[in-house]
Amino acid sequence: MTWRWRYENANGGEVMDGPLPREIFPSQADAESWLGENWRTLLESGVEQVTLLEDDKVEYAGMSLRVE
Repeated sequence: MTWRWRYENANGGEVMDGPLPREIFPSQADAESWLGENWRTLLESGVEQVTLLEDDKVEYAGMSLRVE
């Protein structure tokens, strides 16, 4: 099993522009910890929300990076 983040715009479309990190993680906890450290950089790069994937299965989707 591998875990990864899919980067999305505000409408849920995948963001693939620019040099975004394409990290792969061995566990959900590792993926979530990494996001906690890097969400600001992603937001500055045009990512509005993320979806966590376990292999190709969606664990959770549409998590906003904006503080509300």
